[in-house]
Amino acid sequence: MKKIVPLALSAFLLGTMTAGAEQPLNKEGAEQVVKEAAFAKFSGEITEVKQLETSKLYTVEVDGNMFYFHVTDKTLVFDQQGNEAELKVGDTTSIYIYADQPMILIYPPQYSPAVVIVEKEDAAGSVKVAQFDDNGLSDDGDLKLNLNEKSVIVNTKGEKVDAKDLKKYSAAVFYGPTTRSIPAQTSPEKIVVFPKLDDAEEVETPEIAPEIQAIIGGDYKEVDGKIMVPLRLVAEELGFKVTSTGKGAILSKGALSYTVTRGEKAYGHNRALHYFEVAPVLLEENKTYVELSFAQDLLQ
Repeated sequence: MKKIVPLALSAFLLGTMTAGAEQPLNKEGAEQVVKEAAFAKFSGEITEVKQLETSKLYTVEVDGNMFYFHVTDKTLVFDQQGNEAELKVGDTTSIYIYADQPMILIYPPQYSPAVVIVEKEDAAGSVKVAQFDDNGLSDDGDLKLNLNEKSVIVNTKGEKVDAKDLKKYSAAVFYGPTTRSIPAQTSPEKIVVFPKLDDAEEVETPEIAPEIQAIIGGDYKEVDGKIMVPLRLVAEELGFKVTSTGKGAILSKGALSYTVTRGEKAYGHNRALHYFEVAPVLLEENKTYVELSFAQDLLQ
């Protein structure tokens, strides 16, 4: 079962884009078509890192706002020369995310960049993450590549890729000086190619019981690696009476009774005490979310 929703970047991440902006005019006074870049780039300093089950979750401060991103064994992490790098607290990074990347609904918003660059003040070299056409022009029209015999083009496994196949991939380009022309031109030192978004693996949701899926649709979040679903919505649809306690709720149906409190991992089931791995939490106004496993237990 797969559920994919469009990537909705937060308002502060869209600060560089202006809705309804006038298009530039060409010499004849006609509107030019402005190409949309395949990647959005954001830069900031890593302030925190958290080890999760299958990834590391990094917190980066971007223009005074917190930005969260995951790094897995598939994420490309380089320095400015194209060498593999490790991320740590205090590093200044540039994060490249597909502008149209699909993602699962999660809270707080977290992203899965294709490429992360560790920016070092004393290091030379520049980086461009983009897609290129037959003429070596980047999708945003800002950089043109003049490939030569010294240009190294490899895939993520280190295998050589023919220059004529560059247009088939997304690419992280590492280069030195450029011309002052428009667009700027350069002879890159190294290019690492990786699959375009359409060729990448789809984002998968966890397995959700059909009865729960029919109730919640796409209304679920992720907190600390656990899928969370709306408590009242699920419980009432499954026939439970839900009574608010101000800090949580009491669920009752026949001889069954559950007492759930926000912020507390312990919950009551009849006269026994059970525990969540992630405490119930208020993620939307007047809407408490609980672990998916708890909701699926209510089916029994």
